[in-house]
Amino acid sequence: MRTKTYAPYLFLTPAIILFAVFMAYPIIYSFLLSFQTSEGGEMTFTGIDNYRRLLSDEIFWTALKNTFVFLIIQVPLMLSLSIMLASWLNSAKRFKGLFRVSFFMPAVTSLVAYSIIFSIMLMGDGIINQMLQALGLHAVPWLSHPVWAKAALILAMTWRWSGYNMVIYLAAMQNISESLYEAASLDGAGKIRQFFSVTIPQLKPVILFTVILSTIGTLQLFDEPYTLTKGGPSDATLTIGMYLYQTGFRYYDFGYASTLAYVIVVLIAILSFVQFKLTGDE
Repeated sequence: MRTKTYAPYLFLTPAIILFAVFMAYPIIYSFLLSFQTSEGGEMTFTGIDNYRRLLSDEIFWTALKNTFVFLIIQVPLMLSLSIMLASWLNSAKRFKGLFRVSFFMPAVTSLVAYSIIFSIMLMGDGIINQMLQALGLHAVPWLSHPVWAKAALILAMTWRWSGYNMVIYLAAMQNISESLYEAASLDGAGKIRQFFSVTIPQLKPVILFTVILSTIGTLQLFDEPYTLTKGGPSDATLTIGMYLYQTGFRYYDFGYASTLAYVIVVLIAILSFVQFKLTGDE
């Protein structure tokens, strides 16, 4: 007769307890909190009032628009640059290791540290404007103009994350069979045609993976706008993640902040589903 053993469950117990306390409980509690409002210092159930409030909240729609601007412009720009860098490094003959480390180095830099460095570089009298003036161009109000502030954030995020995605693409490229390139070469395909007809199709699952990761990261964007621009000027760089932080920890409206958090979850789920469908079910 087979004897039951509870030893495996005992080993799993600490992990289950940690998951329940630090993951499951906060998720469930914040969901319940999204249906409550603070009245007289106490949370009271108000149904879907927070979600109704969301529809008429102009700041929320501004933050949503700004977030989608970063998503539509920065993510394709960053991933395109990452693929090109990976393709170049995959065919490079010399100093391959040096370039890999150099391009990946920004990814291991502290988010706050690199944001502060960029804020110093992009100041009115910072090194970037000094270089522009040395070339006979006008200084750019990187952090004080709505359009240029968005451009500054896109520049900073592209610098930070391109190398990270490049390493993922490079690893995938090194697993593509050389026979595919040889067959394409025999058919008369040049390097550019091989890139679009062999490399890109073979990278399709990896591209989908990085697009979804980048989408999630952009919808949760907080560090860069908080450190570089504080969401300004005039909320031009305010993101949903930053608005959630301000609502919860500056105004202590935790019910509405929880509502914003679940809106982000729903947006991530919808965009991920759309991206899966656009790239094929496989």
